[in-house]
Amino acid sequence: MQDEPKDRSTSPEERPRKKRHLLLRIDSWIDSTVWNLGFKLAELWEEITIFFRRFRVRGWKKLVFELAGEAMTLGTAGALVLLALAMPAFEETKEDWRNRGDFAVTFLDRYGNVIGHRGIIHEDSVPIDQLPDTLIKAVLATEDRRFFDHYGIDFIGLARALTENAKAGGVVQGGSTLTQQLAKNLFLTNERSIERKVKEAFLSVWLEANLSKKEILSLYLDRAYMGGGTFGVAAAAQFYFGKNVTDINLAESAMLAGLFKAPAKYAPHVNLPAARARANDVLSNLVQSGFMSEGQVIGARRNPATAIDRAEVKAPDYFLDWAFDEVQRLAAEGKIKEHSLVVRTTIDTGLQQAADAAMESSLREYGENYKVKQGALVMIENGGAVRAMVGGRDYGESQFNRATKALRQPGSSFKLYTYSTAMEHGFTPETTISDAPITWNGWSPQNYERSYKGKVTLLAAMAASLNTVPVRLAKEYLGIDAIVKTAKAFGVETPLRKDKTVPLGTSEVTVLDQATGYAVMPAGGMQSRRHGIEQVQGYGGEVLYDFNRDEPAAKRVLSEQAVSSMNRILTQIPVIGTARRAALDGGIVTGGKTGTSQNYRDAWFIGFTGNYTTAVWFGNDDYSPMNNMTGGTLPAMAFKKLMDYAHQGVELRAIPGIDNPLPTGTHRKGDTVAERKDTDPAILALTRPRSLSSETTRVLKQIAQMLKTAPPITADPEKFADAAKPAAVPASLLGPGTDSLRTGDVRKGKAVVSPIRTNTIP
Repeated sequence: MQDEPKDRSTSPEERPRKKRHLLLRIDSWIDSTVWNLGFKLAELWEEITIFFRRFRVRGWKKLVFELAGEAMTLGTAGALVLLALAMPAFEETKEDWRNRGDFAVTFLDRYGNVIGHRGIIHEDSVPIDQLPDTLIKAVLATEDRRFFDHYGIDFIGLARALTENAKAGGVVQGGSTLTQQLAKNLFLTNERSIERKVKEAFLSVWLEANLSKKEILSLYLDRAYMGGGTFGVAAAAQFYFGKNVTDINLAESAMLAGLFKAPAKYAPHVNLPAARARANDVLSNLVQSGFMSEGQVIGARRNPATAIDRAEVKAPDYFLDWAFDEVQRLAAEGKIKEHSLVVRTTIDTGLQQAADAAMESSLREYGENYKVKQGALVMIENGGAVRAMVGGRDYGESQFNRATKALRQPGSSFKLYTYSTAMEHGFTPETTISDAPITWNGWSPQNYERSYKGKVTLLAAMAASLNTVPVRLAKEYLGIDAIVKTAKAFGVETPLRKDKTVPLGTSEVTVLDQATGYAVMPAGGMQSRRHGIEQVQGYGGEVLYDFNRDEPAAKRVLSEQAVSSMNRILTQIPVIGTARRAALDGGIVTGGKTGTSQNYRDAWFIGFTGNYTTAVWFGNDDYSPMNNMTGGTLPAMAFKKLMDYAHQGVELRAIPGIDNPLPTGTHRKGDTVAERKDTDPAILALTRPRSLSSETTRVLKQIAQMLKTAPPITADPEKFADAAKPAAVPASLLGPGTDSLRTGDVRKGKAVVSPIRTNTIP
């Protein structure tokens, strides 16, 4: 029988050979494909090269094209970087920034006197179409002549400004457009930095894309600060000239247009010659821009505007801005329903003026030597009421509130929270700890004097402001989380970092944060309940909000033992420590702590008595270092100036938990002479004020003002009665010695208020 032929495809000998052939075919296909692809690409590249040879340039033209190409590449990369820097600024546009002015708020001081307004312009906002043509032209000729020709950024105007500044050898002309100025006013601060300019440029383009030119101009004229505590041209016209903005003439328009550059410097009620000189420059701008001829402005040159004679009373504008923010916060929380309000604040105008004077005199006397240009201050009375606030040297030059918004490193003043945490964990002022080199994850802090003292008590360590001790406490005993928790419990609202450097004050806080935190000490370990608003009422007299009624009672945040230990330490710092210049006259017991950040960028002193807590900061907006300024120098000196004034003629309160809390010859508030052992008249005399108290001074000023403004006595009683018919605001809105307020119409948020006292001064 003949055998059947075998299947060769399944032959064991053939299988390896077939696999090899398959692999060879795949390898061949890959090689040929790659080669063909390379060949085609080479052909394509050759064709492209031949095509672009037509555009080949040589010599100087080649250099131009090379530079243009590099510029496009770098420009694209730079635009992406700038956009990344500007992204945080666009977060501001997500808020309801248009409706910030929906509130019309009249603010009163602690005694019921009108101190200012915020919100909707207190004179009805005038539509842009109804404003005088002379005012519009004067503003555009001075601030932005090409306003209707650019898209937020005027490169032609910028080049012109650079040219003029180069010719003059200094800054004589700005390059910012009106839109850029509006972006800064609405969303940014006056900080001089590249980052701020980048944000300003992008936001100005955003404004141009979302608003019409008419809306931008209207917002600019309505929101700009015009000096004298006024915002917008309508309020400024009423304040300076006593007339509606629609009725002002060319000379008055020029004077108002000149205020945008520097309202504090050119305010006519402060410096009329400077205001007139500036107005004359505005008139020249009108002629140079072609908006008017010399013949049209000559009358305004010969007859310059004259402002109403007003008593120069400095409004507490930084405080008012913060209080207005607080009103909006209360409204957002649902505690206030209405938008036309009368708000009684906590501010004491006498203490505010003293705080302004202490800050200005300190900077004027020592600013140049220490190379410091700015400062901020917050004073809180025991109980939480903010009595004074200084947010900067000059509100007219910069409306940025450094007391509430500037985030600065507190340095050693932050050690309050570290040591307080230690006292809460059982440490005492007499506990000894090693002042020696320490390393924490590669970080080795050093003391200010680059030396070490060995074993020291916690009292001595804080008095000398040693750095290794709080770091050792945090590392070995307390932990960072516990310190941060203490700071927040004390009232620090700024978010804090949780890294190992926090015990030395590297996490930024505000001046208001520090004042709030230190106010826990004279409060005996209870929350300080810091606040700036006592009561809010509607114009109908109904009480919409009352701090004591609507806010929760203070909670204990530090035990009595810990408070006593901390106050024993803090009251020694002005005696044997770094704050000897802060010691008050008359032996008034003072506690506090200095603070200095790295490279002398920030200098602090926060101190307290049983009556007041005051936080003082000095530094520069651009974070440039000062000339070896520490917290024990100018901040302590400014603190002393204010606190010496504040304690004249007041009954001293004791600092809790310390021995001999009051100076010799004084008594606690509420004590009677019979209850005291030292009844010697010579000792009792020490309790008398060395000068008039703030309340006595206030009453005398009221009498003087009444005599100045009293109407002449007339024989016709009907005429006198008609002249004295104010539309009364309820007396419950007012303070002692004030029965009524004479008001204008209350409509559309309009509230023109001036105090008229009709009762007998007590």
